[in-house]
Amino acid sequence: MSSTLTSPTLRFVSPPPGLAPLTDFVLDEIDGSAGLYSLEASAQPTTRLFVLDAAIFLPSYTPVISDEQSAALSLTTPDDALVLVVVNPGESTTVNLMAPIVVNARSGTCAQLILDDQDWPLHAELGAGTSF
Repeated sequence: MSSTLTSPTLRFVSPPPGLAPLTDFVLDEIDGSAGLYSLEASAQPTTRLFVLDAAIFLPSYTPVISDEQSAALSLTTPDDALVLVVVNPGESTTVNLMAPIVVNARSGTCAQLILDDQDWPLHAELGAGTSF
């Protein structure tokens, strides 16, 4: 699943975990790092997450999104979806593969989805040769 975003403004259908009541964010690409973004709260610019475009950095990452989740985001085909994963920087940088942010690239509507009954790690180490 990968698509080109039509606008950098994203609206979550419900606040991301730990960020209530924030739902409106701006996705800014980090200069010189294609596919790495800062996801900044519109109402509170000091609140931000770093996210990666899974299609660029994790091409074998293939989360299954339920029909209900797709409907909530008005996704009609997999090509409508942009899948982002939250980066946890530190001594060892990890990404959360259990709860991707799925964006309807046409509308900017998005949600952080919990992938029930799927075996993706919550803290997958990101590095050279990473394979999932």
